[in-house]
Amino acid sequence: MPEPLIAPPQPAGPVVEISKLWTVFSSPERRSVVHENLDLTVQQGEVLSLVGGSGTGKTVLLRQILGLETPTKGEIKVLGQSVSELGRKGAASRIGMLFQHGALFSAFSVLENISFPLRELKTLTPTLVREAAMVKLQMVGLKPEDAYKMPSDLSGGMIKRVALARALIMDPPLLLLDEPTAGLDPDSSDGFVTLLRSLHRDLELTVIMVTHDLDTLFELSTRIAVLADRRVVIADAPKEVIAHHHPFILDFFLGPRGQRAMELLREYPFAI
Repeated sequence: MPEPLIAPPQPAGPVVEISKLWTVFSSPERRSVVHENLDLTVQQGEVLSLVGGSGTGKTVLLRQILGLETPTKGEIKVLGQSVSELGRKGAASRIGMLFQHGALFSAFSVLENISFPLRELKTLTPTLVREAAMVKLQMVGLKPEDAYKMPSDLSGGMIKRVALARALIMDPPLLLLDEPTAGLDPDSSDGFVTLLRSLHRDLELTVIMVTHDLDTLFELSTRIAVLADRRVVIADAPKEVIAHHHPFILDFFLGPRGQRAMELLREYPFAI
């Protein structure tokens, strides 16, 4: 067993602070403003879910927090440090990202996919890298013999678990999830949600998640942030969000696709 990686010190205060953020996409034909003076704060230990209609920039916001995209204006801080100053390696040690379709390297084995971020550091021996990857493999509920399979041999649920193990290989305090249960059958989805709840508790993670799945939303979220009108119109506990008067909220939670929401409110205590 390798010694655990030493995480960088975490300053007191919010894990993520987004202030006066603008996202503008321009082309010769049009100028599209996606975010306008958007503010959002995420506290340590939260599972904050981002919901919003198509084009409201939910995944864009995740990519900006990760540092893969740069907002037009405004500031994003992660653990008290500007994302623009984190750098590629610094961001990787603080933020894990689970992409919607897993984004595994098709030519790499499961073990090689999981260990990739550690190998890129070039500071640990191959033996330590392999042992760390095997620990994460088993942490997400996969078997040691799965380590040598190729992505083409995996089910959808297994791909999600491998991608999650890779996102956690650097022991980041912040985990970003983009549609974590998309494409999974009900049983696989339930199992993956149970795994996420367990890891959130055991690893004391802070999680920011984009999801359209109401079951996942209610089972995991401590708060929900609604993106509409180019900003966050409300970020609060699920019960408070559903009670907020806004056309998107009415349609999303209480329209034809969201009739189960009120039943979930009665049955689920919204506590992780």
